[in-house]
Amino acid sequence: MMEIKAFKAFRFDENVVGNTGDCIAPPYDVIDPAQREQLYGKSPYNIIRITKGKTSPSDNDGDNQYTRAANYLKTWIEKGVLKQDSAETIYAYVQDFRAAGAAFRRSNFIALGRLEEFGKVVRPHEETLTGPKIDRLNLQRATAATFGLVFMLYEDEKKVADKIIEKAASQKPIIDFVDELDVRHRLFAITAKADMDAIAKMMRKKSCIIADGHHRYETGLIYSKEAADNRAVKYQMMAFTNTCDEGLIILATHRLIGNIENFDIKKLISALEENFEITEYRFDSPQAKTAAKQKMLSQMKAEYDRDENAFGIYSGGAVFGVAVLKNKKAMDPVAPAMSPAWRSLDVSILHKLILEKMLGIDEKKLAGQSNIEYIKDTKNAIDDSIAKVDTGDKQVVFFMNPAKLHQLKMVTDAGEKMPQKSTYFYPKVYTGLTINKL
Repeated sequence: MMEIKAFKAFRFDENVVGNTGDCIAPPYDVIDPAQREQLYGKSPYNIIRITKGKTSPSDNDGDNQYTRAANYLKTWIEKGVLKQDSAETIYAYVQDFRAAGAAFRRSNFIALGRLEEFGKVVRPHEETLTGPKIDRLNLQRATAATFGLVFMLYEDEKKVADKIIEKAASQKPIIDFVDELDVRHRLFAITAKADMDAIAKMMRKKSCIIADGHHRYETGLIYSKEAADNRAVKYQMMAFTNTCDEGLIILATHRLIGNIENFDIKKLISALEENFEITEYRFDSPQAKTAAKQKMLSQMKAEYDRDENAFGIYSGGAVFGVAVLKNKKAMDPVAPAMSPAWRSLDVSILHKLILEKMLGIDEKKLAGQSNIEYIKDTKNAIDDSIAKVDTGDKQVVFFMNPAKLHQLKMVTDAGEKMPQKSTYFYPKVYTGLTINKL
């Protein structure tokens, strides 16, 4: 069902650039202005100059971030900064990292996957936004290349590709670097025809769920229609991971809320009590605040383990709260057209019963992100979110438990998408390891 093939990637040549790790970057959509500056400073050849180049007030149709990206790509190939591999290759991509104090390894392989309209072969799991798609399409039109990976999930209990990746990982890596979150990224070349054929044969029986890179995938679909006479555009560069891999970790994405007129936390808590059981953890000192925060997080984890729907709530006022859904039928009237699987998601419950119904943040406002900021659950995410509420920058934060993999499968099996920013697969697949010129 899923057609994949090897390709000859363009990669940074360490003989020209020095440390290739200095040329690689996280996906464009997780990079804030401060990190962009940091990446610009790492190397004059960092891929950020192409994937999220700086804009200028003097930009025009003939000189802008996209035309400059195309020029970087052309110049870097001419100067040998980027060099194309000589052999058709499937790339083993191994990530070693820590999460919740434990060590994990996630094994991925990078190949070209045939673009398919959403259906049985490829299923999205999240809603997308228009702005990022326009941005990615402008970049692809200007460069006729793809830089970021679409992160795909497939299921294979026999672990055909995983065994081949493990074998490849015993060789010398062609890229080996550690990022700022202490994730080790290694790339290996799989060039043996038997191994590549085995992976391709296994994938022909598989369907895939897009874990990350929905905007990139949809951009690829649009571009493939625009340049229909070019066979190369029918394929997208993808990283594939087996859902049976123990290193496949999903983290939470928290919601910071602001700019709500006449916001009153007491009224919100009172309204929540109709459908939720509320537990409060009060504090009267910095030490007690830390203890109260831990009690909130511990209760959230316990509810998660019991398959209950729970959120942490903080709005200042010397109290942390946990809201646990007690009325399991509360979602039926607000989302009657959606499946039971979709209605049982924490994020669906938060968006429908609380953000939309109580705070007036409907789907249009969610898409515009004027009232909401999404915070990925990295190292300091919770304390940083609390600080934003304490300074008055935001009014309330809802702390989330991560979605579970079986929930993602159930929602996509029902032909539905989760609300945006429902999942945070950690670690991210990085950009610039391989580049595919169309």
